Amino acid sequence: MTLRPDAGRGSARAGAGRKRRTPAQARFERIYHALRDRISLLQYPPGSRLSEEEIAQEFEVSRTPVRRVLARLESEGLVDARHGVGTIVTSVDVGQLEQVFQLRMELAVLIGRLSPKPRSEADLARIEALLRRCEELAGMATLDADAFALLNADFFYELSAMTGNAPLKAISERLYFQTFRIWLQSVPRLNLTDELVIFQREIADILEAMRIGDLEAVGHIRRSHISMSFMRIKSYAQENGKG
Repeated sequence: MTLRPDAGRGSARAGAGRKRRTPAQARFERIYHALRDRISLLQYPPGSRLSEEEIAQEFEVSRTPVRRVLARLESEGLVDARHGVGTIVTSVDVGQLEQVFQLRMELAVLIGRLSPKPRSEADLARIEALLRRCEELAGMATLDADAFALLNADFFYELSAMTGNAPLKAISERLYFQTFRIWLQSVPRLNLTDELVIFQREIADILEAMRIGDLEAVGHIRRSHISMSFMRIKSYAQENGKG
């Protein structure tokens, strides 16, 4: 399972506007996205040790590109290289990432301000498809947390596609994946249904703003939901002694 937007789920960036990459670049991105997704989805839990040798064997590459990938993941706060120990997946701490959430809130508003791209009928159709996926999840006897995570990531990429500002996209993506694990780990499965209802409401409100062309409103709606999501996560952490 991958959180990448070009994984065949019909997202905004699926095969659209990609620059031609060298084999080395393609190899780097393949390894990077695979490891980042595993960390984000808690397949590599906090405290896990990542072996350069094992990763190199899995992807059938030398250890050089693996080191480059791990260096990037470390710069993004997802792993920590410890002398004499190795590369360790970092812990998930709400308190330490509070400032990251705050920055995400402020950047969300900029989506509709910095080089905004009007949404086409095809763009709106993809958002509508996300709503249908919400309905399908809601109809499950037991809500699929992994499917919910994929839906969340696809919606993020749809919003990211709204701006033509490349630095804003890059920073927003980095911060999103820094906080993604907290959302996935902090929300108990018993409350996923409530989270899905709230998420579905966010998508519906943003879709309506897109339809009337109010892209600045999209950013404000997104900011509000990031803020409320963080407050719920923070409350959960405090109740469980993790804050």
